[in-house]
Amino acid sequence: MSAHPVTLVVFFALFAGVALLGLLGSRWRAADLSQLAEWGLGGRRFGTVITWFLMGGDLYTAYTFIAVPALMFGAGATGFFAIPYATLMYPLLFLFFPRLWSVARAHGYVTAADFVRGRFGNRPLALAVALTGIVATMPYIALQLMGMQVVIAALGLNYTVALPLLGSVSLPLIAAFIVLAAYTYNSGLRGTALVAVVKDMLVYATVLAAIIIIPSELGGYGKVFASVDPKLLILGHGTADNLGPGFAYVSLCIGSTLALFMYPHAVTGLLSASSRHVVKRNSMILPAYSVALALVALLGYMAIAAGVKTMPAYAPGFASFGNNFAVPALFLHMFPAWFVGVAFAAIAIGALVPASMMAIACGNLFSRNIYKDFINPACTPAEESRAAKLTSLAVKLGALIFVLELQTTYAIQLQLLGGIWICQTVPAVLLALYVRLNPWGLLAGWAAGMTAGTWMAWQLGFKSSTYVLHLFGLAIPCYAALSALLLNLLIAGAVSVVASALSVVSADQTVAEDYV
Repeated sequence: MSAHPVTLVVFFALFAGVALLGLLGSRWRAADLSQLAEWGLGGRRFGTVITWFLMGGDLYTAYTFIAVPALMFGAGATGFFAIPYATLMYPLLFLFFPRLWSVARAHGYVTAADFVRGRFGNRPLALAVALTGIVATMPYIALQLMGMQVVIAALGLNYTVALPLLGSVSLPLIAAFIVLAAYTYNSGLRGTALVAVVKDMLVYATVLAAIIIIPSELGGYGKVFASVDPKLLILGHGTADNLGPGFAYVSLCIGSTLALFMYPHAVTGLLSASSRHVVKRNSMILPAYSVALALVALLGYMAIAAGVKTMPAYAPGFASFGNNFAVPALFLHMFPAWFVGVAFAAIAIGALVPASMMAIACGNLFSRNIYKDFINPACTPAEESRAAKLTSLAVKLGALIFVLELQTTYAIQLQLLGGIWICQTVPAVLLALYVRLNPWGLLAGWAAGMTAGTWMAWQLGFKSSTYVLHLFGLAIPCYAALSALLLNLLIAGAVSVVASALSVVSADQTVAEDYV
């Protein structure tokens, strides 16, 4: 069963217009895209408004638009953790990232791994940061494509094509992948920035309509909350020997706060700003997205009030996405056909922007910190840029194959590891903006954190990211990324103290004036 023809027309018109805009992005503020800083950072020329749209489009993704309400829909109050951490991260942005922008501009750094190599003069540590960024980002790209799959299923576009080795695959998903690959390769971050402006406008229009129209149709917010099981409205209590869900919730907020801006696509967006003042301004105005996110999260409760759990599937295979069907099904039930097209376009385009930025960021890391540092040190700027473009295609193709070949749950499980892994780069990047530990200590801490975090996730069967620590008879449920990071810091600090006592030093390319 396909969606209403009006829905399809509006959806395809908006999607095609955005695809064209992305392809034309190379002509906006035209520059030599054979230079990595131009293709991968937009020439570091984005002002306050464009950076705001770009970072909003980057951090608030299609999967967030679907998954946060889905978590509220299925698990209740736990899903609201995304709201406080999305607020807490902006003071962190204000304190740390203007310094990173300044030192990156002073030395021509394109990635966080560039900064690590310059700060510590240690190629293995820089390589560890680069590889962590790429590996942690890959499942994130896959999840954007999955967010698009949910919309495709909701539209009833179940057209498939047989491909060698992959079997029967979704033709609309392949088409969306081609659009994403084409405008990313052709226009780099400029095309992504233009698409982000349209995406964010569509998202805000959808959110405003949803929070006004849907509650009014359901009898008001009072009736929405009254329809939800009271157990889903609050967190469970701790006990004398168990700190309980509340502690797990707080640790998840703190760990997620530390991890989010460590992702390569977030660093890429910030380094594309035209000045450190643009970064500071955005740390003050980006919280507007957190307000929108809080309202989006409530869509999960609205879906419960609308009876989504008892509604029939709208398209074959729709129910296979589990709770992720909640928001699309709610929109189909509550909105007129033309606005469903707008809302679904917002979600689909919301997948294109972050997926494009993630692919660009991975391309930057590979070309600058692997290809140039270890494979072809004598490469020209054009060769470096070409390597980044080809890598961006490769990581998108890898994410597409991942989505097509593996079950949805596997990608979600691997994405949990992404947050755990990327958090282990905090000491070498974030902390290094103020404090300089020994690089071998940081590398040892990174290895310990990666090993411990992965082991905890494995012990949980990759079904959760909250691992219960047992210390002195007390059970402490804690986000595995934060537990692993604490171990990381302890080992990094201990090795650094020993190295200092042995007078083991390394070169620092940066000076104090570079950070201001």
